[in-house]
Amino acid sequence: MAVLTSLQEAVADLIQDGAVVALEGFTHLIPFAAGHELIRQRRRKLTLIRMTPDLIYDQMIGMGCASRLVFSWGGNPGVGSLHRFRDAIQTGWPVPLEIEEHSHADMAARYQAGASGLPFAVMRGYVGSDLPKYNKKIQSITCPFTGEVLTATPAINPDVTVIHAQKADRKGNVLIYGIIGVQKEAALAAKKVIVTVEEIVDSLDAPVNACVLPGWVVSCVCHVPGGAHPSYAHGYYKRDNSFCKAWDGISRERETFLAWMNQHILATADFAEYLRSVDADSKVSSHA
Repeated sequence: MAVLTSLQEAVADLIQDGAVVALEGFTHLIPFAAGHELIRQRRRKLTLIRMTPDLIYDQMIGMGCASRLVFSWGGNPGVGSLHRFRDAIQTGWPVPLEIEEHSHADMAARYQAGASGLPFAVMRGYVGSDLPKYNKKIQSITCPFTGEVLTATPAINPDVTVIHAQKADRKGNVLIYGIIGVQKEAALAAKKVIVTVEEIVDSLDAPVNACVLPGWVVSCVCHVPGGAHPSYAHGYYKRDNSFCKAWDGISRERETFLAWMNQHILATADFAEYLRSVDADSKVSSHA
């Protein structure tokens, strides 16, 4: 059953150096607070998994947390490249980064296989693609019933999956609504699950078509309001588009990136202090 604890304690207890970690959330509910805590606790040699690596993985890669990335697309949505990700691949700074690339559909199927207790996923895909030439985990398999040649890839089973959600009750049941990506599958596929939430309530009062993760799936629930910023949390706050635009300049050069990370993440005790720090910085910039 889920334990209600602090994010600092959850990360310290469940995520060690060398772990395979998935931080999932599609468009909204991206677990930035948890990524920052991994940076603060200076985790190293992580295998990071995410369908769409964006700013949080750029930050983690740039601070030397990752040695390997498993993904299907990477970028700063609506803005451009992830400069720290690019630097790690091209120059090995701050540490070399191994990459394993799949398609969106493949990553989703792999999570589903992992959640179902199956060893691999089967799909129709990669027709006309060169990716199987470069990723040996993408293999062909023949259907024993029809003879059709399909694609098979190994299931994803993270050591720890981390997600952000709107609510949890005091028993550790978690409510997710709005756009739901692969959070459910990523949680069910993992050995341990950390969920940060906007609020902890007595009753979830789940709306129609919402996703509820039962407390027995979740290891730790952490109350972290605003924990998805700069992504949005449906029903709570909007996406901070200005931050995503600003990140392109902040992250482009190593020196400006490190200065920003030291000021706003390493020098802050938790995500609440981080939010105050970036808010104060943005106000100063707007009046400069």
